[in-house]
Amino acid sequence: MPSDQNPWNIGGNGARRPPPTPPLGGGLPPEFERIIAQLRILFARFFGGGSAFRGVILGAIAVGAIWLATGFYRVEPDEQGLVLRFGAYVRNTPPGLNYHVPWPVESVLLLPVTRINRVEIGFRSSALDDQEITPTSPEGRSEPPRGLPARDLAEESLMLTGDENIVDINASVFWRISDAPAYAFNTRNPGYTVKSAAESVLRQVIGRTNIQSALTGGRAAIEQAVTTGTQAILDQYRTGVEITQVQLQKVDPPADVIESFRDVQRANTDADTARNEAQSYENDIVPRARGDSAAILAQAAGAKQASISAATGEAQRFLSVYAAYTQAKDVTLKRLYIETMQDVLKNAPAIVVDDKLRGILPMLNLGQPAGTVQGDQK
Repeated sequence: MPSDQNPWNIGGNGARRPPPTPPLGGGLPPEFERIIAQLRILFARFFGGGSAFRGVILGAIAVGAIWLATGFYRVEPDEQGLVLRFGAYVRNTPPGLNYHVPWPVESVLLLPVTRINRVEIGFRSSALDDQEITPTSPEGRSEPPRGLPARDLAEESLMLTGDENIVDINASVFWRISDAPAYAFNTRNPGYTVKSAAESVLRQVIGRTNIQSALTGGRAAIEQAVTTGTQAILDQYRTGVEITQVQLQKVDPPADVIESFRDVQRANTDADTARNEAQSYENDIVPRARGDSAAILAQAAGAKQASISAATGEAQRFLSVYAAYTQAKDVTLKRLYIETMQDVLKNAPAIVVDDKLRGILPMLNLGQPAGTVQGDQK
């Protein structure tokens, strides 16, 4: 029998003995059996017994199980997972518990796709450029966190208007991730890209706007134009970012000339007040004048119609009298004479004189009322 110290059964003269034939029914060759026996002896020397080999195997299995277990990961409801295989993107994973081949084969990148982020132009409310904003207003609009010290940046906030004036503008741009793979791999710094694009578009829009419009009623149009223009640039760059809102926080003249601008604003306000008063006076006096004119025209039209009707009636009466005269001239003449004398005498004063008196000059007293009886006049 070969000893444990000479497993290959090599004699003193270096001659190798032929290996025994394998038993009937198969089995491992004797060389493999000797190798396994030798390994057991080595493990026994190092680990103090034959059970150490089983412990190493179990330890290796446990390590492998732990390594495989590291592939489980959780995606939050507001996140989306990107699985990378040796650094290359392979697939998306939805919210919930997911699995990928453990490192270094695969890794996962978690992105908050529903979070609203903000970049600030012209000022900084904190040391960070990008901040998470939570929707708290009743309209669902995002609002910045309270209590942060604001710091104005003149190199960003001062802009030239279309009428060659300088205006100081602070703006906030709200955005979120719309395409996670494009956001993760197409742009090195998406927040800086959003800020640069929004500032460029804002300067372009302000450069086409008069300062009076920017200071008063044109802010909504400016915000809409900046939102549309910035989104177009980000889509062209395929950044995977969606602009949700642009807010102009402050639109003022520069601090050095703000008092002069306020004087101009007060003068414009006074001019508007005087213009409104004049417009109110016009709105009051013009309708009344038009009403009086319409009344005068209506009275004139009525008088005209009355005159025409009276003249028409007289003409008809004359024609009817003439028709009767042509039928019976004597009767008509007598009747006309009687009617005429009646009309004349009914307005003349009545004078009664004794017919025995002689040398009396009759005098018609035009100022005497009709029906007055006047005595004898000499």
